[in-house]
Amino acid sequence: MLQTIAIVLFVLWLLGIVTGTLLGGFIYILLVAAVIMILVRIIQGRRPV
Repeated sequence: MLQTIAIVLFVLWLLGIVTGTLLGGFIYILLVAAVIMILVRIIQGRRPV
């Protein structure tokens, strides 16, 4: 069981390296967009309807 978890984490780590080098800018753009959407949802949730 522990060996399976280690293999899965290793594969995910490799995928993170590959996508980080190839699509680094795109990932950061998606991250910023997600944060902005969360902030907009929080701000709109506090307003009375």
